[in-house]
Order: sequence, then C-alpha cells, then structure tokens
Amino acid sequence: MRSLTRAEAEDRAATVRVTGYDIDLDLREDGPTFRSRSTVRFGARPGSRTFVEVRPRRLRSVRLNGRSLDPVLEDGRLVLDCLDESNALVVDADMAYSHEVEGLCRTVDPADGQSYLYAMSFLDAAPRWFACLDQPDLKAPVSLTVHAPREWTVAGNAPALATGAGEWRLEQPNPLATYVTTLIAGPYATVAESRSGVRFALHARASLRRELERDADSLLRDSAGFLAEFERMFAFPYPWGEYHQAFVPELGTSAMENPGCVTIGDDLLFRGAPTDAEIDNRANTIAHEMAHMWFGDLVTMRWWDDLWLNESFAEYLGFVACEALGRRAAWTEFGISTKPWGQRADRRPSTHPVAANAAGDTAAALTDFDGISYAKGAALLRQLATRLGAEAFGAGLRRHIAAHAFGNATLADLLAAWTAASGVDITAWSDAWLRTSGMDTLQWRDGAVLRHSPDGSHREHAVTLASFARDGSLREAVPLVLDGNRTPAAISPGALVLPDARDETWAKIALPDTAWQDVPELLPRLRGPERLAIWNALRLALADSELDPRLAAQIVVATLPVEEDDAVLGAVGTWAVSSLAAAYLSETERPAALTALAAAADAAVYGAPAGSGRALAAARLYVSATSDGGALRRWLDGDVPHGLVLDVDLRWAVVLQLCALGEFSAEELGAEAARDRTAQGELRAAQADAARPEPAAKERAWQTLMSDPDAPNPLLYAIARGFWQPGQAATEPYAARFFEEVPGMAQLRSGWVLSRLAELSYPRTAVRRATVAASENLLRREDLHPGIRRGVVDAGDDLRRAVEARERFGVALS
Repeated sequence: MRSLTRAEAEDRAATVRVTGYDIDLDLREDGPTFRSRSTVRFGARPGSRTFVEVRPRRLRSVRLNGRSLDPVLEDGRLVLDCLDESNALVVDADMAYSHEVEGLCRTVDPADGQSYLYAMSFLDAAPRWFACLDQPDLKAPVSLTVHAPREWTVAGNAPALATGAGEWRLEQPNPLATYVTTLIAGPYATVAESRSGVRFALHARASLRRELERDADSLLRDSAGFLAEFERMFAFPYPWGEYHQAFVPELGTSAMENPGCVTIGDDLLFRGAPTDAEIDNRANTIAHEMAHMWFGDLVTMRWWDDLWLNESFAEYLGFVACEALGRRAAWTEFGISTKPWGQRADRRPSTHPVAANAAGDTAAALTDFDGISYAKGAALLRQLATRLGAEAFGAGLRRHIAAHAFGNATLADLLAAWTAASGVDITAWSDAWLRTSGMDTLQWRDGAVLRHSPDGSHREHAVTLASFARDGSLREAVPLVLDGNRTPAAISPGALVLPDARDETWAKIALPDTAWQDVPELLPRLRGPERLAIWNALRLALADSELDPRLAAQIVVATLPVEEDDAVLGAVGTWAVSSLAAAYLSETERPAALTALAAAADAAVYGAPAGSGRALAAARLYVSATSDGGALRRWLDGDVPHGLVLDVDLRWAVVLQLCALGEFSAEELGAEAARDRTAQGELRAAQADAARPEPAAKERAWQTLMSDPDAPNPLLYAIARGFWQPGQAATEPYAARFFEEVPGMAQLRSGWVLSRLAELSYPRTAVRRATVAASENLLRREDLHPGIRRGVVDAGDDLRRAVEARERFGVALS
C-alpha cells in the first residue's frame, strides 16, 4: 500500500468529514484470516470523490449508500466517486492476521497453545484490520462488535459489554484517530479494580498469571497515582472511561498509547528479579503512555510532522509524573539512558530537526520516529519549562488542552498557548531549538565557557558551571546563561571545571585532554548529576575520536565498582561491553579489557547489598564480560554469588554468554529451551543459538533474517542481536553478504521492522575501512528502501566512528 502524502491528506480533509465507524469482527475461526465488516459514515461535498484505505486478503463486497460497487482496489485504496452530502460505506472483507505488529496480531503461546490477539494500528496499519480513512485529523467515534469464543476476554477503546454468548459490543462516543484504535481478545488473565472512580484492568497471557498477580498491586497503585497527577496537571478529567493495560506478546516496542486500552510488551512482566532501574523504567512506561491519553489521544497532531509533540511530551511528562510520585532519581534514568539515545541520533547523518521535519508522507514520518522525537524533544521541553517557569508552562499546556480537546492541533497552536500564558514570545527559542538539528559543543577554557554550533545556529543554554576538587567535593557552582560563543565566568579553580554539571541542557561537553587524565581518579568520588554529564561527555568524546579507547576503558573499570545507582551501572556497563570493547578495541586488546571489566563487575557485586538490584545489575555485567566458562558453569549449578538467585532471566544471560564463547553445545541449548517453553524462552533460545560460533548456527540464523517471510519481528530482533559476536571467524562471510542481501528484505517485510532490522543485522563487528566503503556503495543505490537506508546510515555511522577512533589512537582494525 502506497504511503499517504500530506497533500493527499489535506485534500481529503477538505473534502470529507468522518462521523463514525461501526466495525464487526468475526474472530471465531482458527485459520489465517478473520472477517471484518466496516461501516464508515462520513459527510462530503456532493459530487466529490475520495478514497478509503483497506488491505484485505479477500474483498467480499463494497456498498456505498445502499448500492453495490464493483470495486477496484489499487495500492490498498478504494476510490469512491459521486459522493452524497451524507454517506455510508460498508466494506466486507477477509483480513489476514499479522505477525509483523501491524494490524490484528495473533500469537500462539507455546506454554499452553492458546491464541492471543491484539490490534496495532500505528502508524498506518489500521487498514489491515478495518476499512478507514486513515489519517490523524479525521477522528471519529468508533464502535466494535466482536464475535469470539465465549470464554475469551475482550477489551478495547471502550468498555466491552457482553451482548450475547460469544458477542461483545464496545462503543467509544468520543472521536478517535484511526492509528490508536485497538482491540485485545483471547483467554487473557485479568486483574481489575476501581480506584478513584475509574475501573483499571490489567491483562496478560494465562501463562503469565502468576507474574501479573504478583505485580498487580504495584501496577494499579502507580496507574491510579499517575492518572490523578495528570488530571491535576491538565485540569481535564480522564476522558476514555475504563483504563486497560494489556501486556501482550511480540509487541516489538515498549508500548502503544491506545485510548483506554494501552498495549505493553509483556517482557515488562518480569519473569526474574528486576533491578530497581527496571522497576522505575516500567513505571515510567506506564506514565508515558498515560500522558498520551491527553497529549496525543485527546488532542492529536494534525499531520505526522508533529508526531514528535506526542512522544516528546509523553516522555517529558512521564518523568515529571514519576518524580511527583516519589520515584527515585527519575531524571537519572533519563540522563544516563534516554538522553544518550537522542544524542546519538542527533549526530548521525540522518539527524533532523525536532519539529518541521517536512514529513511528506507516512513512510517519511515513520523513518524519522527516533531518539530525536523522544529524547531530544523531551530534553528541550524540560529546558523550556525552566525558562518559562513551571506555573506558566503548565498554564499554557492546560490552555492548549482545553482549546483543542477531542480535536487536532499543531505546534503553532501550542506555542501560541504558551505565549498567551507566560507573556513571553518563544518564537526565537522555537526557531533555534526545534527547527534546527545537531548539538552545540560547550567547553571551559581560559575563564570562559565556549560554545560552538556545527551549523552556526544561535542556541541559548541555561547551565550550571561547577568546579570540583580532586577528592570529588564541590568547590563552587554558578548558574550561567550562555547567549554567545564566549561567556566569561568567575569560579573557584578545581581539578575539574564542568559546564552543565547538572545535565540540564542539550549539548556535548568537551573536556581538555588534561582533564580526561584526571577522570579515572576523580569520577569514582563523584555522587551527583555531574556523573551523568561526565559519562555522556565520555561516550561522545570516544565517538568523536577525542578520547583514547584505552583510557575510556580504564575510566569504566575504575568507576563501576563504586557506582551506587544500578541505572548508571547497568547503562554504562552494557555500553562498555557492546560498544567500547566490541567496536573500539582491537582483537588483541579486547580480552584483557573484558577481563578487567568482569573483575570490576565482580567487585561491584560484592560492594552492593546482598541480593540487591545493584548486585544484580553488576552480576549481569559480569556475565556479559567474562570469558571464564568454568565460573559460568558453576553459576548454572547454583553457585551464584552474594545472595543472588539464578532465576530464568539470569540463567538465560549465562547461557547466552556460554554460547557466544563456544562452550555450550546445541544439545545443551535444546535442553534449556525445553525447560522454558514460553514465548520469552523461544526468543532467548533463538538469540543464544545465533550467538554460537558454529557455521551451521550462523547460516541457520542468517536464513531466518534474510529469507523467512513468516518470522515474527521479535524473533528477528533476537536473532540479529545474537548474531554478531566480536572475534567469531564464522561471521566473516556475512559482512559481505549483508550488503548483497539486505536490499531484498523489503520484498519480505514492511513498516518499521525494516529500519530496525537493517540496523540490528548490520555487520557491526567488521570494524574496518572495507565495511565503511561497502556501506557507502550500498547507499548510492537509488532503489534502496527508505527504511533499510535509514538503518544502514545509522549503523554505518556508528561503525565509521569506531574505525576513525581506532585509526586516530593506533588501535588495530579488525
């Protein structure tokens, strides 16, 4: 189905007005399809024409205003001519169940053989399960009639009322955008209760009932607390009736903000012990999706170029709500994990402005749905809230919601609301920050903070300049506004003077070479947000060939044993293994670096309280870094250190590392898979098998990635994550094969899986100039699918940076 262009959407919105959908779904058959009968009611200019999107397996019939049509379906569109002022279109079709997380998805739980359904309509997938006018500014009430086995649970955008044996009716009177229309159906386990006048319900596969019931009180308490906080924040009551949260399999993303029925990846129902950071991250996901109930669902962007507003606001307000409810160090997680995601995106060739990214069609909008849309936008909103003050920022937000509730709005509408509420014209701020791309560099030198903009933009920064003594104590902190390329400041001298010491702005912090030499001694003694600023500066300096990878590894090893926050320990440790050691160090230097990192992780385990989240984060790091197969075997036998438990998740981490080391046979892996016959177990087994260094395992994994049209997205991602292991000779032939075969992926798959899978399956361990050249050659192809192009651009830029850093500092290439 071809992408809807902005011009087509504007023309259609000027021609028609959708007044309602009535969708009848028959889900009782067990085959590859289901029957969908869509009635679309809409007004139009008499005599005009329009089109409706639908992607059926078989089109049974089409009736317009009572008369049968002989439809011609081209690129997923039904063209309708000679419209009346009031129209009723009935499309009867057989639709295919999806395994690509687009449309009505069906998965079979290997634990019990039961089928579970959920609908994913984002971004343009709604026509895969019902006929519609699929664009965000044609919102309308939606009613669903669902026929399904009588023992099933059914939920969606409105309360599901049983109207007969095996029949449910869901009627949402408030207008919905098509991309957030959803349904879940299946033998889901459910926990529900009413809090503060709203019925909350949690759903998960029956095989996860124990985990659901274990976590239900915490999940419901968080949900009710966030809802109360957002009602206060927006001064608008929750508008969607009930609030369902369905933990669904194979979602392929963290969650989706469907009004009244959020779908969440069921990996967030932890099967093993979670770290504190993972619990907080789940709470943030819940808050993020709930913020969308107002910003995105109640008030929806007019076109996809403002999609960033949905995600940036939900990301920012999610952290604000977590902080309001007393979640520990909410902004630490943002600074150490979320912000670096956006920083990487903003420095790649694929960077784009936060706003005004000129999404000409839906495909372009999906390609630019990235760390800039989430992390950078959220960081800028945090900055704007500081600039305007919390009261004015909130007043403008409430004004915006009240003015556009149940409708659509643009960035210009939001800026006008903030200007009216604050009396401050923020046009210049918007132009400088939202309509440009790239990151400024800030550096302390000769008594001043220097600002360098890569594109010459004038971006004002509000930061805290701080100096630290060699023992880690703060000597002085000075608030500073940087409105020029050189801002003098008087501050007490110290071993380190750090611009943006509180991690408040969006910029790269550059440290002089002499300062980096002191960091291995200084960083372990710091305890405040300056740690985040230094870690982010370190990662960016490494990627810019400004920091010797060996010194970076030394800093990590010196610091992690005393790091007290498991979010920082986990994020930095994962980066050190998967990027620093894997890409920036040579084949001869990597083993010693990983051994030192494993020793640091072991020290961190015993330096943490026994059985704590910090000890668990350190133990996972040890497992991923060590080459001591004997020690890992002892873990499998139950000899786990310092009060930890070898639960199912930690066990799979050990198995994965043993497989990557070539010390776990196919028969042993089969036994592990047999003891964990669950959906998650299948994914973990597939990842571990792909990590094995045997040529047969690599070829089996590769064929699935490149040739299997029926493999579900999460399975593809798991295999791609396991495939490229540093130092494995068996992967060598696949570096060249990637560039030959990846263009054909577009013939097998569609949607956001293309860019993500192209990036994950890129030969990231082939760190050499030949790989850079192969990327450049592939990108010259004019017929390369945009999604694949984006994945290759991003992964190729990461590898190019590693090549250049290794060349700069004399680290041998692979």
